[in-house]
Amino acid sequence: MPNWMPAKGPTRIGRLFDRLRREQRKGFIGYLTAGDPSLDQTPGLVAALERGGVDLIELGVPFSDPIADGPVIQRAAERALRGGASLRKVLEAASEIRRGSEVPLLLFTYLNPVMRYGFEALARDAAAAGIDGVLLTDVSVEEAGAYVERMRWQGLDTVFLAAPTSTERRLRLIAKYSTGFVYLVSRTGVTGERDTVAGSVAPLVAAVRRVTDLPLAVGFGISKPEHVAAVGELADAVVVGSAFVRLIERNAGNAALEIQLESLARELKHGFEMRPA
Repeated sequence: MPNWMPAKGPTRIGRLFDRLRREQRKGFIGYLTAGDPSLDQTPGLVAALERGGVDLIELGVPFSDPIADGPVIQRAAERALRGGASLRKVLEAASEIRRGSEVPLLLFTYLNPVMRYGFEALARDAAAAGIDGVLLTDVSVEEAGAYVERMRWQGLDTVFLAAPTSTERRLRLIAKYSTGFVYLVSRTGVTGERDTVAGSVAPLVAAVRRVTDLPLAVGFGISKPEHVAAVGELADAVVVGSAFVRLIERNAGNAALEIQLESLARELKHGFEMRPA
């Protein structure tokens, strides 16, 4: 029996999805690049999303060489890095967020910063900062045992990505290593806003449902209420990232930025009440 079992009870992520299931509603997940436009503003932007109805926040750690992020999030990472953001400072921002909120926090990062920081150190410091789980976008699931073990011993969820190109063998590994939920990538390529929801979503959801009972969240390319409506019919949660990051980019110097972000979150969440086209 692997020694991966969480050392503590369910995380805020697990409790969130339990509550969503009881209330028979879908989850709304929002992504922010921590440190954009500044680390000081990140807690306030998280609070704005929470007021707008976002159930879970992905805190993106800015990285100089992203492979999954489209141009909008790449530019946000560049701005955050120029402003001094780092993995350690993102954890400090998480601690500040946790002082005023119980919203579930998922650390969204790449392997290189984590390798430099150290798996054990990250697990310890992330748990202490109030982080609930970690998503390493580019970790190989076939080689994830040591990483998963260290995260689980600190009671952190480990979320993995499943793509339309994932084989059944890989999907089974993703299911084995994942806790909290599984993140389904709606299309191949990088993040970014799109006009329509990819046709690959329904087959991918069906394939992952065959190998796990975990909640399924779909992201990449979701930027309109109509997208939320369509994906909400298929999955347990919808992830929006680039639409929020683009609004921040366009309004970074605006005193009403938090109000605008909250408003966009409310607008997108309205999609759950719409009938899909």
